[in-house]
Amino acid sequence: MRFLWDNSGSMGIVMPGRFIAYLDSIQARDPAVRSRWEILLYPGVWALGLHRVAHALFAARLYLLARLVNHFSRFMTAIDIHPGAKIGRNFFIDHGFVVIGETAEIGDNVTMYQGSTLGGTNPTNGVGGKRHPTLGDGVIVSLGAAILGPIQVGAGARIGANAVVTKDVPEGATMLGIPAKPTPIEVRPETQSFVPYGTPCSERFDPATQKLEILQCEIETLQKRVAQLLEERDAADKESGGRQQGGAA
Repeated sequence: MRFLWDNSGSMGIVMPGRFIAYLDSIQARDPAVRSRWEILLYPGVWALGLHRVAHALFAARLYLLARLVNHFSRFMTAIDIHPGAKIGRNFFIDHGFVVIGETAEIGDNVTMYQGSTLGGTNPTNGVGGKRHPTLGDGVIVSLGAAILGPIQVGAGARIGANAVVTKDVPEGATMLGIPAKPTPIEVRPETQSFVPYGTPCSERFDPATQKLEILQCEIETLQKRVAQLLEERDAADKESGGRQQGGAA
C-alpha cells in the first residue's frame, strides 16, 4: 500500500490489485456499502486479516502465538476462526458472531452471515482428525445456520437461515430446515447470481411444513409396523392351521 497525489490534487492511496478485488467482491455482496473505505471497518475483514496471521503461525507450529492472535481477533470482532482453518480468496463474513472450527476448509467467494457455525464432531477415540466441513466455491451460509461434521458442501450451494446440515450437500443445492433437506428454488434472474442470505425473500422456511413432514414420517412408520404385525399374524395363523390339520389326520 502506498500514497500518491491524484489528478485532483488530493492525496489518495493505491492498494494492491488483489486487495482491491477483495474489497470489490464484498461491495458486490453488500448493498449497504458506500465505499471501499467503509469496508475496511467491517469486523469480518479484520477477522480474516488476523486469521491470515494466525494461520501462518499455526502452519509454522507456533501454536501458542497463533492462539494469542486468535483470541485477540475474537475479542475485537466477536468472530472465532480457529488458526488451523483453511480459507480461500474473497471470503466474507457479514456482521459477525461466526464460529469456524480447526479442520474447516473454505473455498473462494464464500459468504457467511451472523450466527452461522462450521462445527465439528467429537472423535470417539480422542484423536483429532478431519472433524469440520469443507465448503466449495461460492457457497452462501445464511444466518444461524450450522454445518456440522466432516461433510462436503458443493460449489454454489446455499444454506438457509437456521438450517442444520449434517450430510453432504450437492453442488448448487438450497438446503432448508432441521435437519436440512434440498429444497427446489425457482430459477429467476436474481437467483442466478449472488442472493443475500442464500434464498430469495419470497422463499421462506415454514415451521408448520416441517411439522407436517414429521407427522408424515410417523404415519409411514406406523403403517410399516402395522403391515409387519399383520404379516406375523397371518404367518402364525397358517402355522396354527397346519398343526390342526396334522393333528386331525
